[in-house]
Amino acid sequence: MAKIRIGQGIDFHQLTEGRDFWLGGVLVPHHKGALGHSDADVLLHAICDAMLGALSLGDIGVHFPDTDNTYKNIDSKILLARCAELIAEKGYQVVNIDSTLCLQAPKIKPYVPQMREAIAGILHLTVDDVSIKATTTEKLGFVGREEGVVALASVLLEAGV
Repeated sequence: MAKIRIGQGIDFHQLTEGRDFWLGGVLVPHHKGALGHSDADVLLHAICDAMLGALSLGDIGVHFPDTDNTYKNIDSKILLARCAELIAEKGYQVVNIDSTLCLQAPKIKPYVPQMREAIAGILHLTVDDVSIKATTTEKLGFVGREEGVVALASVLLEAGV
């Protein structure tokens, strides 16, 4: 019987003028971008936290602290690849990912195939193993006012790599 572990991740970032908007490893055209120490890719951060959490390895703040200038403006695809290395060191690999983005704007449907490909490529998965959904908050709260973005991710890991 295979040894499996499930992890969940969630991340929030403020939206602000004058920043690029990276989601799922893809630059999404928008008049606002996410504010953060890295490129602030909320989806990749949630996936990283889910992967790390599945093996009780803490969160991305433990491994890539915002007090370390090494990670200033870093591409979050690098962080995702490093998280994959960390779980591989423990003998695990990602089986699949299910994720949800919560944002009022922009509409991300046109970018989801690129996001799935980017994530699948980094984690050596097929695009069918990467689910990305999106929802608005019907103009409620900080997401609805376009002040921030939220991502949630669940990840299944399997031992034996």
